[in-house]
Amino acid sequence: MAKYTTHFQGNFKEVIECLKQEIMAGSFTASLEEESYINLNGVDCAVLVFERYSYTGSNRVSLNITILADQKEVYIIGISAGGSQGMIFKFNTFGEEAFLEKLQEAIEKYINKTSY
Repeated sequence: MAKYTTHFQGNFKEVIECLKQEIMAGSFTASLEEESYINLNGVDCAVLVFERYSYTGSNRVSLNITILADQKEVYIIGISAGGSQGMIFKFNTFGEEAFLEKLQEAIEKYINKTSY
């Protein structure tokens, strides 16, 4: 399992669209499995769950993203799982880390306002 957290100034809806576009474009096996949204007392929350095939681990890897936004501040927690091998000890977590890197790249693209 790999984890990435960050926060920055941004627009909740724009961030979500950027993440969806960039993560789906990052792998032809990537799919958006589920998404859920809620607004509670002015705080927006979204949970996005992606999945893709990991060639290095010969299995599927999930990427779960939680996005919180209060006015212009956006907080993101990304956790990838399922890409390791081994019954007792985890090894070969490359698939999890590579999927999480797609999230980091998408966020950098949004922050730098590169076209997405």
